[in-house]
Parts: sequence; C-alpha cells; structure tokens
Amino acid sequence: MNQLTEKSISCPYCGESIEVLLDAADIDEQYIEDCQVCCKPISFVVFEDDDELKVNVYSEDDTF
Repeated sequence: MNQLTEKSISCPYCGESIEVLLDAADIDEQYIEDCQVCCKPISFVVFEDDDELKVNVYSEDDTF
C-alpha cells in the first residue's frame, strides 16, 4: 500500500492555499483535480526530488 503525503499548494486561479494528498504511484504523471475553493481545474504533475514527493500545479492556460 502506498503512503499518501499531504502538501499545501496555491491554486493557480484564486490563489487560495489548499491541502492535497500526493500518492507516490503518481510520480511523473499528470492529472487534473478541481480546486476545493473556486472549483476550477488544476493540472498536477507529481515528481520526486531528494526522496521527497513534490508537485507542480498549473492552470489550463499554462504550458509546461
């Protein structure tokens, strides 16, 4: 069973800080989750850096 890691992110639309759960099984994957505050779709890219799960978030208009 994979351990979930809680991270705080800022929504690229409304700027609110929200807590998200990251799963190590999602490393190098892109997925979309709606903001808990403004309900707009946030693109998530999970990666590992120095054995720590990290995430980059983008709006639909951002390029990555």
